[in-house]
Amino acid sequence: MEKLQTLIKEEAIVISDQVIVMDTFLNHQVDPAFMMELGEQFASRFKEHHITKVITIESSGITVAFATALVLGVPLVFARRKKTLVGDTEMLVERVPSFTKGMVTDIMVSKQLLSETDQVLFIDDIIANGDAARGLIKIIERAGATLVGAGIVVEKAFQSGGAYLRESGIQVESLVKIASLTDGEVQFSS
Repeated sequence: MEKLQTLIKEEAIVISDQVIVMDTFLNHQVDPAFMMELGEQFASRFKEHHITKVITIESSGITVAFATALVLGVPLVFARRKKTLVGDTEMLVERVPSFTKGMVTDIMVSKQLLSETDQVLFIDDIIANGDAARGLIKIIERAGATLVGAGIVVEKAFQSGGAYLRESGIQVESLVKIASLTDGEVQFSS
């Protein structure tokens, strides 16, 4: 997406050759109309899959996953990173490292929210090493649901996450792929 590439070039901050910050338009502040554009992109790319639920991981992926779910007319489920005091006791849990947070957390989804009849679309803002995605896939599999694909706003193609999903036979649709962040410069790939 040209508009997304322009936002990355103009507003993103490259912290290192591994880290880019996109807080002004994707992770901390969002333009609702632009999120709807992204949701429409993902909905059009996966419309033939008869999706019954969209899933993401708390918290940065929620806005674009919500937009996608709204366009598809299906519920959105998000994996929590923290258990609540009044939360469901029947949870599917996976321990995953977070590249951007630099720590290991549990992600959890209530067993009530996924079933063997669900056709699930995973949507996320960024994929780097894919650890969180792998954890979420395990949760989807343990629920007996079917993962039909993954929609990623920004894929850091120089890291292994997107490649791992593709090698696992998962349809991955990335709106933008970053090939490199070397020398503070964003280089895109197709």
